[in-house]
Amino acid sequence: MKTPKGLQDLIDEGVIDQVLRPLKSGKEASVYIVRSGEDVRCAKVYKDMAQRSFQARVQYQEGRKVRGSRQARAMGKATKFGRKEAEAAWKNAEVDALYQLTAAGVRVPKPYGYFNGVLVMELVTDMDGHSAPRLGEVELSADTARDYHRFLMQQVARMLCVGLIHGDLSEYNVLVGPHGPVIIDLPQAVSASGNNNARMMLRRDVGNITISLSRFAPELLDTHYGEEMWALYELGELHPDSELTGHFEFDESIADVDSVMQSIIDAREEAIIRQQGREAAARGD
Repeated sequence: MKTPKGLQDLIDEGVIDQVLRPLKSGKEASVYIVRSGEDVRCAKVYKDMAQRSFQARVQYQEGRKVRGSRQARAMGKATKFGRKEAEAAWKNAEVDALYQLTAAGVRVPKPYGYFNGVLVMELVTDMDGHSAPRLGEVELSADTARDYHRFLMQQVARMLCVGLIHGDLSEYNVLVGPHGPVIIDLPQAVSASGNNNARMMLRRDVGNITISLSRFAPELLDTHYGEEMWALYELGELHPDSELTGHFEFDESIADVDSVMQSIIDAREEAIIRQQGREAAARGD
């Protein structure tokens, strides 16, 4: 096949030897199966994104570290330079996350390097050596669905322990390899401590996986792993090997809205009285 744009440099530099075939193409990247020596891997070629997509990703980028104050200001103002820096940060986020999560024992594709905007990483395959299917493409027994759910909840917890939340976890970015689920697609990985939407995104990630696997084990819908993880995380009691139960005691107390509103009214009236007193004193009344 004709060598895709972006991969010829890697061949010229000896990073890969041959592009075998396309694997998938999406809005943000195209992935190809490549050969490197005797190994078959995949190469993710990132696409440049339009302004609309850039704006949609702002909520994920909150709390991410950037190279310097100039870059941070430019990204905040969405200038041409800022958008370029944001693109670079978006692509680097997945590379950094893969190395960090691999070291933490999270089952993600092993990264082999980032070259000229191309991420070379492990190709996840099935038992027969073919590219692994997505979680949403396989039929499971109830027991296997429960096992996969338990495993994925532990993986999400391990991610949280190193301060990361996937941010877009679903049945579409979990592959099923010979040894079980593998989490992929991490350019939108979120800082758990630096992003105001972190708790919501964690609960959404957990909810997406739970709903998907509940097709085979409906009782999973009665679990609350997201809330349990976040509560432990806030208390500093979440660890990579924490025994999660999926049980969580919600605060069922009903807020006294009338009392809250009355307190606001009283405070406002008191402020008005104080301001009137100051004005009277200034006039010498």
